[in-house]
Amino acid sequence: MTPKTIVEKQIAALSASLAPLPPEFAAWAEKSIFLKWGVLSRGKFHCLDCSHYWKPDSRKAECQNYIKCAGCRGKLKMQPYNKTHFREIEYSAVLETTEDFQVVRIICSHKQMKKGFAPTYFHKEVMQHWINPKGEVRTMSLSVNVFSQAYDQWKYYSPLEIRPKDFQNCAKYRIAPYRVYPKLKIISSLKRNGFKTSFHNIAPQLLFSALLKDSLAETLLKASQISMLTYYLTSSEQHLKQNWQAVKTCLKNRYVISDYKIWEDYISLLRWFKKDLSCTLHVCPDNLRETHDRLVVKKRATQRRKYLIEMRSEILEAQSIYAEEKKDFFGLCFSDKNLTVSVLENVQDFMEEGDNLHHCVFTNEYYRKKNSLILSAKVDSQSVETIELSLKNMEIIQCRGMKNNASKHHKQILSLMNRNLYQIKERIKKRTVN
Repeated sequence: MTPKTIVEKQIAALSASLAPLPPEFAAWAEKSIFLKWGVLSRGKFHCLDCSHYWKPDSRKAECQNYIKCAGCRGKLKMQPYNKTHFREIEYSAVLETTEDFQVVRIICSHKQMKKGFAPTYFHKEVMQHWINPKGEVRTMSLSVNVFSQAYDQWKYYSPLEIRPKDFQNCAKYRIAPYRVYPKLKIISSLKRNGFKTSFHNIAPQLLFSALLKDSLAETLLKASQISMLTYYLTSSEQHLKQNWQAVKTCLKNRYVISDYKIWEDYISLLRWFKKDLSCTLHVCPDNLRETHDRLVVKKRATQRRKYLIEMRSEILEAQSIYAEEKKDFFGLCFSDKNLTVSVLENVQDFMEEGDNLHHCVFTNEYYRKKNSLILSAKVDSQSVETIELSLKNMEIIQCRGMKNNASKHHKQILSLMNRNLYQIKERIKKRTVN
C-alpha cells in the first residue's frame, strides 16, 4: 500500500532510516528462541544441534519425550517422526524508539536441521508496529501468499509496506513473539503507565497500545492483576469494561477470579437481581461456581414462577428472531461413534439444555448472541456439554458440561468440533454470497 497521509509518509520515512537489527541479535535468537531437538533413527539417538549420535542405554529411554544429549549435554525434545529434514519456525521481537514512536519489530526465524549436520538459521523482519503516544498503531509488513492456508506465509522477497488501519483486525497483527530481545528501548510514557520489563505472555503491540490509550489496562497492570489484564487484552468475548464497578470491588479486596467466563456470567446474574456491584459479599464469593449455580437456579425459578406466560410468549418471539439469524446453520450435525454435536435450533432447546446440565445457557439468553453459535454435545442422546463458538473468530469460546464442569468426553468433543469447523465456515461463506 502506497503511503498517502502525512502519518503514513512519516512512518515509511522513519522505517527506511531504522538501523539494521543488532549484530548480536542472531546469536541471541539462535540460543534463546529455539528448542534443542533430537530424533531416534535406526536404533540411535541423533542430536540435531551438535550432530552427535549414540545408542540408547535401554528400551525405556526410547519412549521418553525428553532426553539429555551425550555430547553437548543439552536437553533434547524428541521428534515424533524420523525424517530427513526438520524445521522449526519461531517469532521474536526487538523494541526500539524513534522520535515519539514506540517500534515493535517482529522477526521470523527459521531453524533448518538434518541428522549429522549443524543446524542453519534464517532471520527476517516481517512486521513493524509503530505506536504513537496516544496508543494508535500503524503496521508495516511483508506481503503474504494469499493462496496458502497459513495466514503468515510470508513472501520474504517483498518489501515492508504500510498497512491499512483495519490491519489490527487481522490475525497477523496479533502474532505474539516467543521471546523479546533483552536490550529494550521504551518510550517514557509507557514506563509512566506501569510497564517495567515483563510482557506477561501478551504481544508487545497489544500491551503497549492498551497501556497508552486505555486506563483500565493501566489500572490492572499497576494493581498486579496480570491474569485479569491478559483476559482483558486477549479474549474477544470479555466484558470487563461493562463490569468495571465489579472489577474495582475485586481490585479493592485483592480477590482472585478463578474462572472469568463464570464470573462474568455471575455478575450478569447479580445485575439481573439488581444487587449492589460494589458490595464485596456479592461480587467476591468464596465459592464462585457454587454461588453462580445457586443464582442460576434462583433466576430460573423466578422466571418460571412469575413470568411463565410471558416467558412462553418471549420464547415464541425470540424463536423467530433466532431462526432468522441462525437458520443457515440449522441441520449441522457432527458424529464420532456414540457422540453427536448439533446446533441448537429452538429457543426451547436452550431451556432444556440449561435444565439438564444446570448452567446458564438459557438463563443468560445465549440465544440472543448474534456472533455466537450454540451447539449441544450428546452421548447416547443425553446432553453432556454445551459449546459456544465465535462466528467472528471461529474459536471455541467455552465448552461446559454439568454445572459448568468439563465432562469425561471433553477432549473428544473439542477434537470433533475442530475437525468440522470447515463445515461452519462453508455455511458462513454461503450466507455471505446470498
